[in-house]
Amino acid sequence: MLDVDGKERLPGLDNHAMGTIFEELIRRFNEENNEEAGEHFTPRDVIKLMANLIFLPVAGQIESGTYLVYDGACGTGGMLTLAESTLARLAAEHGKDVSIHLFGQECQPETYAITKADLLLKGEGDEAENMKYGSTLSADAFPAREFDFMLSNPPYGKSWKSDLERMGGKDGISDPRFTVQHGGDELSLVTRSSDGQLLFLANKLAKMKHNTPLGSRITEVHNGSSLFTGDAGQGESNIRRWIIENDWLEAIIALPLNMFYNTGIATYIWVLTNRKPEARKGKVQLVDATGIFQSLRKNLGKKNCEFSDQQVQQITEMFLAFQENEQSKVFPNEVFGYWKITVERPLRLATHAPAEKVAAFKKAADKKLHQPADLLMGIAGGAQPHKDFNVVRQRFEAALKKMDLKLKPADLKAIYAAFTAKDETAEPVIKKKTKDAVEYEPDSDLRDTEQVPLLEEGGIEAFFQREVLPHVPDAWIDHDKTQIGYEISFTRHFYKPTPLRSLEEIKTDLQALQKESEGLLEQIMGGE
Repeated sequence: MLDVDGKERLPGLDNHAMGTIFEELIRRFNEENNEEAGEHFTPRDVIKLMANLIFLPVAGQIESGTYLVYDGACGTGGMLTLAESTLARLAAEHGKDVSIHLFGQECQPETYAITKADLLLKGEGDEAENMKYGSTLSADAFPAREFDFMLSNPPYGKSWKSDLERMGGKDGISDPRFTVQHGGDELSLVTRSSDGQLLFLANKLAKMKHNTPLGSRITEVHNGSSLFTGDAGQGESNIRRWIIENDWLEAIIALPLNMFYNTGIATYIWVLTNRKPEARKGKVQLVDATGIFQSLRKNLGKKNCEFSDQQVQQITEMFLAFQENEQSKVFPNEVFGYWKITVERPLRLATHAPAEKVAAFKKAADKKLHQPADLLMGIAGGAQPHKDFNVVRQRFEAALKKMDLKLKPADLKAIYAAFTAKDETAEPVIKKKTKDAVEYEPDSDLRDTEQVPLLEEGGIEAFFQREVLPHVPDAWIDHDKTQIGYEISFTRHFYKPTPLRSLEEIKTDLQALQKESEGLLEQIMGGE
């Protein structure tokens, strides 16, 4: 039996039915063996939505020719085969003759074997050869390949420490997929070793086509941590920066809870392209589809809901419309970016070197420091601490020079540490003085950081003048430490406050509680 794209199928079953039965058998087998079904495949309803998001925006631009489709975490291959059938159908609808080649990589040996077997059963022997075994992160099977369409549901919340070690450790990674040049900076895209999900997306970005009319389109499933985990300058934030500042992010769709077999946590579909249409340039669309679903009559693992075909279409149309409403919002790219600034305050030291303190120091210290300690006692001895360390230091070092006493920096530091203490009423310690300015030593205990939105009116300085200086007038910004970060908060943009209760409702509840407590009191008193 041949289907619409000319490939052999088992009689009596369409491709969707085969895939559903196949995946249900795997899920049940994995449950019996205490394994996680979600490691092997993605629910068909989610894949249908992903296929719509990746193909429908360019359906009218598909030309006759060859298209390469890639999944770097292909599991049982269901995502690839459904993507193939969707692309073939759209091409046929537009009168185009296309040749589609599938490429995938999988690191679980049993799952990899199932993928190959499934493709062979479907009569796709050539495609089976393009399925490769091994880790996409540490042993990329397609380093020289670029793909037209890429889609995945990579593992999230899973350690990739063993991959990291094989790649040379965090400081030894030289893979060009994970270190990029951007805006004059070298950005490391290496994430925490406890979760490598965003690296699968970075891998796809490295495989985009840049010299074709359609470029590349990507859809990938992530959990919530990919939206915000990682501070400015860290791998996760750098990946978001790399994506958004290159204007590759089209949209993120928030899915309902419990859509997947092995997790009930929040999940999101990211949609990316390096060929944004004019209307989308410089913008990102967020779609809240968390309330669009239908309940299952019986749970499948942790999956208790699904998308109907109509709901898949509803979300797709919301994405394609690119309009603002209660469930769809559009933002300029810069909304998600911020400067992380380091706010410093001066170190303030008081010096105190009374005789008893000097004696205790000399008892424990090297003999070569005895005379310098006596010198310091002559300068900063007495009952009260000296509140200007700058004066003490100048006099002390002048006395050392006069007596031809030379101390190593470490010894000088030991002397100062023994006879100084932080004091907020003391004068700031001067680090460097020039004709035009005075630079103070920062106090690391008082160091703080602030996030300044990239769209902040007046920029960093206006924020600093308004939010920081009124509270700490002696503060300054260490501009050498300023970094750019990106994070995406669905909660902030789709927050729906709970309406306040009316006074009448509160009064009724209080009266009911009062009545109940009176009855309780009567029971207690009656018991006496």
